[in-house]
Amino acid sequence: MSEQYRIERDSMGELRVPSTALYGAQTQRAVENFPVSGQPMPAAFIHAIARIKLAAAKVNQELGLLDDKRSEAIMAAAREIVDGKHDEQFPVDVFQTGSGTSSNMNVNEVVAHLASREGLSIGPNDHVNMGQSSNDVIPTAIHLSAALEVTANLRPALVRLREIIDERAVELDRVVKTGRTHLMDAMPLRMGQELAGWSSQVGQAIERIDGAMARLSRLAQGGTAVGTGINAHPEFAARMARELSEQTGLALVPNDSFFASLGSQDAAVELSGQLKGLACVIMKIANDLRWMNSGPLAGLGEIELEALQPGSSIMPGKVNPVIPESAAQAAAQVIGLDTAITVAGQSGNFQLNVMLPLIANNLLTSITLMANTACLLGERAIATFQVREDQVAEPLARNPILVTALNGVIGYDAAAAIAKQAYQAGRPIIDVAVEQTDLGREELERLLDPARLTRGGIPE
Repeated sequence: MSEQYRIERDSMGELRVPSTALYGAQTQRAVENFPVSGQPMPAAFIHAIARIKLAAAKVNQELGLLDDKRSEAIMAAAREIVDGKHDEQFPVDVFQTGSGTSSNMNVNEVVAHLASREGLSIGPNDHVNMGQSSNDVIPTAIHLSAALEVTANLRPALVRLREIIDERAVELDRVVKTGRTHLMDAMPLRMGQELAGWSSQVGQAIERIDGAMARLSRLAQGGTAVGTGINAHPEFAARMARELSEQTGLALVPNDSFFASLGSQDAAVELSGQLKGLACVIMKIANDLRWMNSGPLAGLGEIELEALQPGSSIMPGKVNPVIPESAAQAAAQVIGLDTAITVAGQSGNFQLNVMLPLIANNLLTSITLMANTACLLGERAIATFQVREDQVAEPLARNPILVTALNGVIGYDAAAAIAKQAYQAGRPIIDVAVEQTDLGREELERLLDPARLTRGGIPE
């Protein structure tokens, strides 16, 4: 038994800790207290806390509060965690104490253990956590980890998705198809115009996320326990923001009110809302692709998505739109995660929000889901689908709604009568219009030319 465990001590007494663990008693208590989901905090969040420890060690050294040897040892240990070398040492469940104290102490203990390898006496609270509190570390880590993930993964994925859409829009601008409103036939448009709509949606989603990033760059670090800055050097907050900026390349600053930073999570709620908006964009594009691909015989069949895997365990030859379906599910999950973040954002009681781990987990999960989905949707669906031009051209030629172009010439009621007759008889609209109006076929061909109608304006 002694080979499997060692005895660790904290302010509450002794506790058995696995002998292979780099953490101590406070982490072990959290492991035992919160066997809730089996889901630890995201690695990106843990790495962000380690960045804070690294920065704090350097700042405290510069301020003369921490000696050189301890500072260097703490920084070296924190770098190992940032590099992902010890991810298995952070087992605390997402559904833990609402301040995230357990995760903060988990990192403090692992850093202290690693930093003490050379025989130094380094305490997780006195040295690694110097000038800090869980109450400002965890809100800072939420902002920092989310900003890093947006910058490194989500934004590049969205930019690439928009580039792919734009490339296909140019390529397919010659294809004129039937527009649809209420899932019913409407006036024609070019496929390039349709895809340009998707591109604009993605572009505006990027703009909204960029706007949210401005608030995410404001950090809680320096507020310590309640926002007054007790136990932190007067220069600590500004120096920490500067050091973390140098570490990451982000433009980070102390928040103008630490009371706001600790008592609320408004910036995280805002970013989550923009991710929800992005999820709506992804859902819309995914569903358009699914409808356009439907069939291929009994549906719209306008496009053919790349065949990626068999679609049925019983129907041979069936192929399904698996990437858009995956995208739609990811989008639905992000919308649900945002609801939880919204509830959590309301849980600021006086000087502290007490659902911080949930916010961190859901926010980072949403960023990951949207980044990966944007890559898949672009590369494996939009970039590779083929247009079935015969399936596009035939319904377009028989579309009675083209008669809308005659409204200004023969009036709405007469045009409606022609559309109704053409639909009931299954005849091209131009043939019925030749019979029912005084307009010649050549004039009608000009007025009813689908490509011409996609350019907008009043037909002349």
